[in-house]
Amino acid sequence: MITQEPRRIGVLTSGGDAPGMNAAIRAVVRSALAHRWEVLGIRQGYTGLIDANFQRLDARSVGGIIDRGGTVLGTSRCERLKSDEGCSAAIRQIETLRLDTLIVIGGNGTHEGARKLARHGAHIIAIASTIDNDLPSSDVAIGATTALDTALDAIDRLRVTASAHRRVFLVEVMGRDSGHLALAAGIAGGAEAIVLPEIEQEAEAIAAQIVAAYDRGKSHAIVVVAEGARYNADALANHFHTHRERLGFELRVTKLGHIQRGGAPRIQDRIIASQLGAAAAEHAVAGEFGLTLGIVNGKVTSTPLAALNGALRPLDRRLFELAQTLAQ
Repeated sequence: MITQEPRRIGVLTSGGDAPGMNAAIRAVVRSALAHRWEVLGIRQGYTGLIDANFQRLDARSVGGIIDRGGTVLGTSRCERLKSDEGCSAAIRQIETLRLDTLIVIGGNGTHEGARKLARHGAHIIAIASTIDNDLPSSDVAIGATTALDTALDAIDRLRVTASAHRRVFLVEVMGRDSGHLALAAGIAGGAEAIVLPEIEQEAEAIAAQIVAAYDRGKSHAIVVVAEGARYNADALANHFHTHRERLGFELRVTKLGHIQRGGAPRIQDRIIASQLGAAAAEHAVAGEFGLTLGIVNGKVTSTPLAALNGALRPLDRRLFELAQTLAQ
């Protein structure tokens, strides 16, 4: 009697960590196990794949991780995968580990790696997970809502002290070359100005917005700045320093940095991570791969990896116009 070997899925997290990655890992593992498929967890992203750094995952090994930030599998940014030699090494390991499908969880760099492996014949499914929320295949990526909540909490606290001391706070948020996080945080935080990579703004025009707020009798001002903007927080601070008497406020810079990635995922990230992780396992079992999964119009949606070209999700300029109207 010939015994058929069990089917096997690999799962890894890559690039910047995002709150909710662990919930996605948990969903992949338990959904695959429900179909009697084995699961290998690849440690340290694509680097771990090339180095065959893995562990077997069962239902208990992913118990108690749904509420944890970061990623229990670890992550990395793998330069080796960008070379033909590194890509070939990754393909060999997928074959050696007998992975029917590899599920990768991450943002733009992770998806570019997935596209490259898929072009070389690997069976890949990607899941949208990035606090930058800039993947065109998903309205909301895993980690984005928790990062926004963290930024908003900081803005609310800074507004209190800004008002007490009649100060301008330049609050720099993450997002790399995308302004989605800054725009949402600025609107929700009632910012007097928002500075984004996608919209050209001169430092003097931003200074004028602050002066206008002062002239209207405001006791403070909050300017939310995306880290990838032409004028980041430091550049604006240098410009404003020469106009401090005209501004009417003292100036402070606060960079939220990696604090936006840390902490437990909030409810929405846990739910969408669970949905996307389970859907990835279901697609793998059905023999459907070469795709990325995201949330579009509130539903899990698949997009061919080949359709991604490295472009970022467009910014909704109507939201920027709304922010300007509400800042009056």
